[in-house]
Amino acid sequence: MRNWAALKERYLRDELPIRIGGLAANLARVKSFSQDIEHCELVEGLLQESKYFIEWTAPDAEIETAAELVELQRQLVRWQYHWVKIWNDPEQRLNVAEQAKDWSDRVLDLSGLLSESSV
Repeated sequence: MRNWAALKERYLRDELPIRIGGLAANLARVKSFSQDIEHCELVEGLLQESKYFIEWTAPDAEIETAAELVELQRQLVRWQYHWVKIWNDPEQRLNVAEQAKDWSDRVLDLSGLLSESSV
């Protein structure tokens, strides 16, 4: 069982852009690991962890960013609800992987880590 309290404590030490960037990285991992049928539990764990990252981050974000994160969290919940069906259907699994990549790109943009002022 994952120690969520310890993870939260560690996660909240980072500045907001780094936390949001970590969420984007998780979503990129969903895309990557979804290519191997053996990684079902790993990907499901990333979805769960990402939901927590949003829960711990959204209250500190600007309202527009928080709204995007909440929408992402709702998407993660929908995926988890149908996870067995999604994972066992290669087409649905590919679709989720591509959506996760799109979300990763959006969230990375929200983080501001790639903007000129943060370089």
